[in-house]
Amino acid sequence: MGIRKKTNKNTPVLSHEFVIQNHADIVSCVAMVFLLGLMFEVTSKFAVIFITVQYNVTISTNDGPEETAVNHFHHGIKDLATIFFYMLVAIIMHAIIQEYVLDKINRKKHFSKTKHSKFNESGQLSAFYLFSFGWGTSILLSENFLSNPVALWEGYPHTLMPFQMKFFYICQLGYWLHSLPELYFQKTKKEDIPRQLVYIFLYLVHIAGAYVLNLNRLGLVLMVLHYFVELLFHFSRLIYFSNESRQMGFTVWAVLFVLGRLLTLSLSVLTVGFGLSTAENQGFDLAAGNFNIFFVRLNVLAAICFTQAFMMWKFINFQLRRWREHAEAQTLKKKPAPSKSKSKKDKANGVNGVSSHGADSPRSRKEKSS
Repeated sequence: MGIRKKTNKNTPVLSHEFVIQNHADIVSCVAMVFLLGLMFEVTSKFAVIFITVQYNVTISTNDGPEETAVNHFHHGIKDLATIFFYMLVAIIMHAIIQEYVLDKINRKKHFSKTKHSKFNESGQLSAFYLFSFGWGTSILLSENFLSNPVALWEGYPHTLMPFQMKFFYICQLGYWLHSLPELYFQKTKKEDIPRQLVYIFLYLVHIAGAYVLNLNRLGLVLMVLHYFVELLFHFSRLIYFSNESRQMGFTVWAVLFVLGRLLTLSLSVLTVGFGLSTAENQGFDLAAGNFNIFFVRLNVLAAICFTQAFMMWKFINFQLRRWREHAEAQTLKKKPAPSKSKSKKDKANGVNGVSSHGADSPRSRKEKSS
């Protein structure tokens, strides 16, 4: 599968440049090995662990006249293998979007190096946020979490998840893990790597924390809310790169960003601080997946509050820098420029001044000598 364009220069096999140019093809071959493993009985049991969602639990319900079986899933150590496989899928999808969409637009627009990297970042994240927001919203609607907010903490611990919810978490963890090798594949600048690592680490900690602590319902709601705000920002930045006069999207994003932080804190305090603290099922039971004790609740709220405060601090610095740049641009526009007629008049006066007060003309020297 030719995803990356090859250069005419023959690079040594397994060199850094060779791996970077052909990383999508290499990863595709690795993923194909797992898929081929399903075809043989000897390897199928091993390959299934990587490809399919594990820890299936069948529950029988008597809602209608006939008994129906509903499949639910819980988390376990085998999920690491599944996350690894879908991390490979995320690397392949990243390369496809980059090669067949973003690179073609870059060649048409002729962006500078700075705009080129930011455009690629916003293009990749816009596709991911749009897909995740739509998928997460469909899960919220199907499980009635929006119409029944009490379900966020009622019946905790939520050890059993429907297939869509568990697969959603698997894909989220796989995507943010794939961002780590992409720093190498995309030749990210050294000064940009710390910023990238910080937000990748925050995503992984919060998503994995909600998944392991069985706070998957609250985590899903907060992810959908956060992804919507981030989608608006990166979509507005893509529009800004195409036409720098279109900046209305940033204003809308700024308002929704603040509202999103307030809503995130409100839902977290309501669920963890009040809902779980008053629940009947209190205590710590690792086997049952119950982490409803004061120490865990305190750390969960502290982590969420710290992250929201950090994001607000970055947001305020971004807005101040933007306003400062706008003020400097307005000052340069208002600064009066010297008119052409005035400059010509001053130049003429300077020439006359030199001829009258400077070196004497031949006629004046003759009059002086007489």
